[in-house]
Amino acid sequence: MNHHPTDSKRLLSHTLAEWACSLKYEHLSPAAIQAAKLFWFDSIGCALGGSQQDDAKILLKHYRAMGGAAAGATGSATCFVSGFKTNPVDASFLNGHMIRAMDYNDIYWKSDPCHPSDLIAAPLALCQSEGLGGRELIVATIIAYEIEMRLCEVGQPGIREYGWHHATLSAFAAPLAAGRVLNLSPAQLVAAMGISASRTFCPGAVTAGKLTNMKNTVDPWAGRMGAESALLARGGFSGPEHIIDGKEGLFAVFNHVQYKGQPATFDAKALVADLPTSTAGHYRIVDCGMKSFPIEALSHAPLTAMMKTVKQHNLHADDVKEIQVEVIARAADILGDPHKYRPDSKETADHSLPYCMAAGLVDGMVTPLQFKEERVLDKKLIPIMDKVKVIANQEFEALFPKFQPSRVTIITHSGASHSTRVDVPKGDPRDPMTEEEIAVKFTALGGEVIGKDACAKLQQCIMALDSAQNLNQLFGLATAR
Repeated sequence: MNHHPTDSKRLLSHTLAEWACSLKYEHLSPAAIQAAKLFWFDSIGCALGGSQQDDAKILLKHYRAMGGAAAGATGSATCFVSGFKTNPVDASFLNGHMIRAMDYNDIYWKSDPCHPSDLIAAPLALCQSEGLGGRELIVATIIAYEIEMRLCEVGQPGIREYGWHHATLSAFAAPLAAGRVLNLSPAQLVAAMGISASRTFCPGAVTAGKLTNMKNTVDPWAGRMGAESALLARGGFSGPEHIIDGKEGLFAVFNHVQYKGQPATFDAKALVADLPTSTAGHYRIVDCGMKSFPIEALSHAPLTAMMKTVKQHNLHADDVKEIQVEVIARAADILGDPHKYRPDSKETADHSLPYCMAAGLVDGMVTPLQFKEERVLDKKLIPIMDKVKVIANQEFEALFPKFQPSRVTIITHSGASHSTRVDVPKGDPRDPMTEEEIAVKFTALGGEVIGKDACAKLQQCIMALDSAQNLNQLFGLATAR
């Protein structure tokens, strides 16, 4: 039976909106609050480093020109590092893009992948614009993570398997977090979801083959739309309430897609089952991972395996005849296609398993330095990249997403063969990064941007976010002197 928006069917957008409206800081678990602060610590560090990327500089220049002097003087929201003052919608996008620009921020991968921190710049900008404090930001952050991560669990299979990018799903989560900051009613939140998701269906081309600046832009753009949609809904603008499970909504549109002979489906019940409402509840944010390398998520396990092998056997690039990398099929597809053997941009290089493995073998590390243009274009790495053979291992497929199994076998010119398998990369919740480890990453990214002293003060500020009455100190410290 086809349901029309006027039917009596209870639509999922209403259930999600009512949960988001009713959630209060007092309902959050201590673990969820601590996780929110740690993810903000990691995300702002990523933004400080991201501000130095060429695409972030292009965007800032563009929005300065678009806004003009008057907007710069009267804007109610602040951009990291530059201190540029603008409206909260544009600030959401610019700050969100900086968080995402280096592909170094958080990661959650089930049926679909996502980076929930791509969306949290929107509630941050709105909290500043509305004069709110840290507790309101923490609530909105946890809402963003909860809904984004659930959306990436319920596809059967995930939408990536038939050619769509997860920014499509982010457009449903972003307005809930942004709208919660604005204290929207459930009906207004439903409208915000409809406005946002109506215009953010994103094809997977942005992460397929040769990559461009759009790879790191589409998800922050979904966050931007979340902020703008929430503001429009507050003003009375309407959007389709049936955007998820009603007539021609998300589920209906994708149900027409065939995957291995079967129609794609979504587990609607799982999307809203056991939404946490108390300190005893399980909040998804504690299940999200962080990145210890600034590379695509499925590269972490094989790179870790190779680095362990190299260290254990004291291997050097000249010793290596071949590097066999066994990964799950989607990792081989994303990271080992022909374009990835000749990357000509940072965007392609950080999604190239051959490049990451070659740079790690030669340089002994994979940090933001390995993605500077001169290193990416260094032709000396080409012979090393050609030694990398990416193989889809069907045995590993059954273990994903619970594990990210990868086996790396290094064959030397002497005929020796050394293998290492890694199932859980560093940064996974089962092997989490500590606050001290995040601080090392934070200072490496931000030390030259805002100064090491400011980095240390920002850590204290972020980790005390729940006691902040406003966000003035945070933005002051995150602005370059």
